[in-house]
Amino acid sequence: MVPTLMKLKLLLFIATFNAATATDPNDVASVKAIFQSINSPPQLGWPANGVDPCGQSWKGITCSDTRVTQINLSNLALTGTLPYGLDRLTSLTNLDMSNNNLVGTIPYQLPPNLQRLNFAHNNLTGTLPYSISNLTSLTHLNLNHNQLQQPLNLNFLNLSTLSKLDLSFNSLTGDLPPTMSSLSGITTMYLQNNQFTGTIDILANLTLNSLNVENNNFTGWIPERLKNIDDLQTGGNAWSSGPAPPPPPGTPPIPKSNPHHKSGGGTTTGQDAGSSTKDEGRKSGIGGGVIAGIVISIIVVGALVAFFLVKRKSKKSSSDLEKLGKQSTAPPPSNEAHEVTSVQTSSVLDLKKFDTSASMNLKPPPIDRHKSFDNNEFSINSPIVKKTVTPPADVQSYSIADLQITTGSFSMDHLVGEGSFGRVYRAQFDDGKVLAVKKIDSSVIPNDFTEDFIEIVSNISHLHHPNVTELVGYCSEHGQHLLAYEFHKNGSLHDFLHVSDEFSKPLIWNSRVKIALGTARALEYLHEVCSPSVVHKNIKSANILLDTELNPHLSDCGLASYIPNAEQILNHNVGSGYDAPEVALSGQYTFKSDIYSFGVVMLELLSGRKPFDSSRARPDQSLVRWATPQLHDIDALAKMVDPALKGLYPVKSLSRFADVIALCAQPEPEFRPPMSEVVQALVRLVQRANMSRRTTFGSDHGGSLRGSDDPAIRDVQIGT
Repeated sequence: MVPTLMKLKLLLFIATFNAATATDPNDVASVKAIFQSINSPPQLGWPANGVDPCGQSWKGITCSDTRVTQINLSNLALTGTLPYGLDRLTSLTNLDMSNNNLVGTIPYQLPPNLQRLNFAHNNLTGTLPYSISNLTSLTHLNLNHNQLQQPLNLNFLNLSTLSKLDLSFNSLTGDLPPTMSSLSGITTMYLQNNQFTGTIDILANLTLNSLNVENNNFTGWIPERLKNIDDLQTGGNAWSSGPAPPPPPGTPPIPKSNPHHKSGGGTTTGQDAGSSTKDEGRKSGIGGGVIAGIVISIIVVGALVAFFLVKRKSKKSSSDLEKLGKQSTAPPPSNEAHEVTSVQTSSVLDLKKFDTSASMNLKPPPIDRHKSFDNNEFSINSPIVKKTVTPPADVQSYSIADLQITTGSFSMDHLVGEGSFGRVYRAQFDDGKVLAVKKIDSSVIPNDFTEDFIEIVSNISHLHHPNVTELVGYCSEHGQHLLAYEFHKNGSLHDFLHVSDEFSKPLIWNSRVKIALGTARALEYLHEVCSPSVVHKNIKSANILLDTELNPHLSDCGLASYIPNAEQILNHNVGSGYDAPEVALSGQYTFKSDIYSFGVVMLELLSGRKPFDSSRARPDQSLVRWATPQLHDIDALAKMVDPALKGLYPVKSLSRFADVIALCAQPEPEFRPPMSEVVQALVRLVQRANMSRRTTFGSDHGGSLRGSDDPAIRDVQIGT
């Protein structure tokens, strides 16, 4: 009895000890994910099988009780990438991994209660994830000296606590987002050495002590308010010269000194274009804005005088025509009078003809004498024909409320990805149905383009193929535009190949061939079966989704074809490794550029490498440039194969697979085969490897399965 009681006390003591020292399991999982993603660096000294970073005081980890509150791994020569799943660190307030050699993109899953985020001085690429917009406690954001690209697609409305923002020395593009004006707590902002465009007017009313916008592509005038801050650096931009235009009516006067300006200092730092004019204006008592206002007033008064003179003249011409009509019933003697009369009696004014006559004869349109001045005589009233698009009947219309409930108000917990056109959320319905909801950015489809969006939905709803992700619903309310697709729980091919965790298994060779064939059939359907044909324009492994049986489903089909400015948006991704050479030169996407991108995806399947990897030596960063010279060398080819396959593949099948890649990824578009021939080449490969029962899919809506004697297969030079 006594030994049993002693054992119970010992077990109770051990349990109490573990409870007092064990780290929260979610924090342990996240810290271990960081360790694995940065290649398990020995300099950290973390135990390989450790489970208690708080109790064992791991290097760089600070805890409070059982929760990790700070991670500081700066200046440790770390390599690798940033991991996914950091959102489980709900007590983390400081994450600093600056001054290392990290590559890849910034994950969209970030600790939700961060106050300080520092990834500066690494080699991070891609864009800033929109999830940063939801870090409501953030005070310091430092991402300088990386290789970040694309526009600054953040919403700053919820970042009122942000006091320091440093995005300098990247390759960020586009105009500054309007929501930047809501950064009420900002004091320091560094944007230098990027490729920003537009004006900096939205920064004018911020409480800044320090602002650096040097070496961008900013235009316009430097706001007067900014010229009074303590530290302003604006060189290396295309600022406008001369006096700035007057401020809008109702704008408060410019304060003589900035609230943060040092007392006792009589000079300012505004040595930029227009500063000398400002000083001279103050000496004379008349500013540049006042002068510009006087000039504008004179122009307006002159325009009004000219208008009434023309109006009086036109009335006189009209009365002369009436007199002429009373004197004789004959047609007007001049073509000119006949032309004016026809315009008067016309119920609809042809704007094109009016523009031509106005420019040729310099005569105003006739005035209706029965219309008062208040009836907007300055405007030409022509009927506006609105196109009416009937919503498609075979897809469901959802309300914003429905989708907010099923996505947790589009929370980070439901976010599954970000693309060129918007973010994708997992929507869980009460009946067990799960959908993938793409919330399209307003910069892609403006809020007031509802009719155009319905037309896009209607066009996409006509695409039906076993290897094309099915559109099942849409939402267009309150200026929001969303598309609901079928959900595939295995995620994307990109994740399978490049994002590993303890649950993932490498794709076997048969599965890789199966994915290539299914994707090829989807493209064959878009290019050669659909009427009108559809160019996808955005073929990449992240847009190939896998179901539970690893069947591929090509997503975003038709989206880039039907969105008006899609090519401009996609051109921001040039350099990702997927775009054909001609796209980089012209910005135009064609069937042939789709085929090239498909060849790059096949290279990913063969090698397991990313299309562009800046962490590798410069000659090896571009997958196509590195791989294509070796595709016909069987010895070199064996060394290129994804190590995850562990040599388990048929050598002949590998060689034929490489031959198809070589045809698709040719630099000259005219030599790339059509997708129907690519499909038949892959079918032939499957048949020869005796894999057809495991890899072919049922009806493919036009991707016919032709026999091995078909000349279309022989034309594609697949090695035997």
